[in-house]
Formats: sequence, structure tokens, C-alpha cells
Amino acid sequence: MADLRTFNVVILGVGFLLIFTAFTTCGNIEQTVIKSLENDTFTGSGYHSLGIIYGVFSFSNLLAPAVVAVIGPKISMFVSGLVYSCYIAGFIVPSTWSFYLTSILIGMGAALLWTAQGHFLVQNSEASTINRNTGMFWALLQCSMLFGNLYIYLDWNGRTEIPDSSRRSIFVALLVTSVLGTLSFLVLAKTHRDEEMLSEEEGQSLLPARTLYMQRANTAVKDAKSEFRMILQLLKTRTILLLSACMAYSGLELSFYSGVYGTCIGAITQFGGAAKGLIGISGIVVGIGEIVGGGLFGLMCKNNRFRRTSVVFLGMVVHFIAFYLIFLSIPDDAPVVFKTTTQSSPYLSPSVSVALLCSFLLGLGDSCFNTQLYSILGCAYAEQSTAAFAIFKFIQSVFAAVAFFYSGYLLLKWQLLLMVILGFTGTLCFFVVERTQNFSLELQEY
Repeated sequence: MADLRTFNVVILGVGFLLIFTAFTTCGNIEQTVIKSLENDTFTGSGYHSLGIIYGVFSFSNLLAPAVVAVIGPKISMFVSGLVYSCYIAGFIVPSTWSFYLTSILIGMGAALLWTAQGHFLVQNSEASTINRNTGMFWALLQCSMLFGNLYIYLDWNGRTEIPDSSRRSIFVALLVTSVLGTLSFLVLAKTHRDEEMLSEEEGQSLLPARTLYMQRANTAVKDAKSEFRMILQLLKTRTILLLSACMAYSGLELSFYSGVYGTCIGAITQFGGAAKGLIGISGIVVGIGEIVGGGLFGLMCKNNRFRRTSVVFLGMVVHFIAFYLIFLSIPDDAPVVFKTTTQSSPYLSPSVSVALLCSFLLGLGDSCFNTQLYSILGCAYAEQSTAAFAIFKFIQSVFAAVAFFYSGYLLLKWQLLLMVILGFTGTLCFFVVERTQNFSLELQEY
């Protein structure tokens, strides 16, 4: 059974690796691609699209647990993967209406995907393996930052504009990758709990088909109502209220490293013809930071030998160093949506090595926060994992949506200031929750 659970976690990670190789690369380059489109009829914005995705995603998270309870995590992830593939396919022959329509659909699909993922990961873990499995999944997921971005660097290096032929070939390759990741979810094996449920259904197979169908329908409705009530109950708990600050910060920095920072690098005139190619290299280095963090604080933190608070504190420090270097070396108007390049000068001359160092620090800090949020939610809400992860994604995506909408208009220094304030607050709240959890365990042992 342990081997079967490990197999499921690995396949889950591989599926997410392939899907997010496509989607993360897409999000990293789409604003730059849209600026270079040779199509006067297309009026979409990459920032607005990502804002719509995370906005719809946030509210869909409230209903996603009910849907996952009805159709199961495996089918939920498969259907969601198909939606991701449709969004990526829209860039092959872009049109404004399909661009925004698929943005709405992918927001719904993402809620199902991540809620089902959190439920499936906890289902295949125990208290002694949750850190290991979280780290293993996170490291596989963040490998998605490597391959697509490497292709972007090789294809875009030296270009100042992105021709239509290059855009089509890139998104066809990303579409194939996404479809393969979606198909991998069909390989996931049934857990012990699934087999017990199947045995119960087989024992009822002698009942008339109509009666059996009505029983399943009634059970599904009850499960859906139960999950929604559970979300409302957990939202009132002290632990979730405190962790919400940390979850909100993870949403702001998610939007920054996944969409804004790459656009900033591509807009720096001092980098010349290398600027567009550096978007891909930056994405790769962010991914390396994520993988290093997932490995160190997941796979190497077995049996909770390292405190979660230490990892989160490290993540805060690493991010604040990155924000300070970005403030000094990136022009203030670099993320502004209506400019393809920036003419203003930062405090320090832009440097490729500093820009890539910041990319690594952004990825490392993000993995610190996310792996520990997954870990503490998995331990505190092992019996209500679906609802807890839905709340996490709801709060994270609300703030990511807000950040994507203001990112195209707010100067870089104000974006960095907002992240510093919320990051410090979120870290303090995480410390309080962890201390409370440790006190509860000590009391139980006593």
C-alpha cells in the first residue's frame, strides 16, 4: 500500500509537471507575445487574462470541493487538464473573445484541479509522510519551470519582436505537452479507500438500477452540501483566519514571479537583443529555486525534524533580499502594460547576473511558503483536507487576481512595498499558528 501511494504521488507530480510546463511558460511569455502580435483586431491583455483566471478561480474554489466529492479527484483533474489545453490552444490562432472565454473556463478548471490535487495528496499520505510527499510533488511540479522556458530562450535569444511563425510553433509544442500531462491522470491507481467504496457499491449491485442511481445521486448531493458547510465552518476558525495573511501573500508573490517579473526583464532596453531570451532564462532560474526549496524543505525534512517556522522565516528573508535588489536594478515603469520597453533608469545599472539571482531567490522563497502551508494544512486538517485546500486556493487566487489587475498600471516600487508589508504580516501569523499547533500536541502528549 505504501508503494502504491508513492506511485500515485509520483504520477500526480509528473502530470502536473507536464501541464504546468505548458501553462507556466504560457503565463510567463503571454504579455510579451501579445505586445508583438501582428494582428490589429486582437485587443487582449495578458495581465487581464491572468487576473480573470485567478478571479474566477478564487470563487470557483468555494464550489470545487462539492464537485470533487461528486465525480472524484481523478476525473476532476482529467477534465481540468483538458481545459488548460484549450486555453493554450487559443494562442495558436488568437482572437479576443476566445482568449477571455477560455480565461474564464480555465479559472473554473483550476479550482477543480488544485482542490482535487490537495485531496488526492492527503489521501495518499500519512502524518509521517506528508512532508516527504509534499516535497516530492512540489519538486516535480516546479520542474515545469525548466523545459518550456529553455525552449523560449533558445528560440527568442537575439529577437526584438516575436514573429507569428515562432509563436505558433511554441504553442503547438506547449499544447502537446499539456495533453500528455492530462492523459497521465488516467494512470493513477485506486487507493484503499476507493476500493472499499467500490466493494460497497458491488454489494448493492443486486438492487434495481433506478434505486441504485437514486442512492448515488442522494449521496452525491449530501457530500456536496457537507463540503460547502465544512468550508464555511473552517473559514471561521482561528487557524484559517491567521493563515489567511500568509495565503494572501503567496498570491501576490505568485502573480509577481509568474507574470510580472518576466515582463519587466523583457522590457529593459539596456539588455538589448538579449532581453526577450532572458525571459526564458529567468523562468528556468525561478524553477531551479523552486526545486531546491522543495527538495530541501520537503524531502530532507522527513518526520518534521526541521521546524516549519524556520523555513517560512527563511522564505521571508530571501524574498525581501530579492525585492530590494529588484527595486535598485529594475526600472520603475518596467511592468506598465502600454509600454513595450522602458526608458527610465534605475538606481543601479541593470545587470543580468543580479536579475537572475533575483529569479532564483523568488523561486526559493515561494517554495518555502507553499510547502509549509501545504504541510501545516495537511496536519491541522487531515480529516477536512478538501475544504482546507479549497480555502487556501481561494484566498491565494483572490489576491493573485487583484495583483494581476493592478500590475499593468502600478509602478514597480509600490508593488514591492505591498508584498513586503503583507509578507511580514503573513510570516508573523504563521508563527502564531505553528506555536498553537505545537502547544496542542504537547498538551495531548501530556
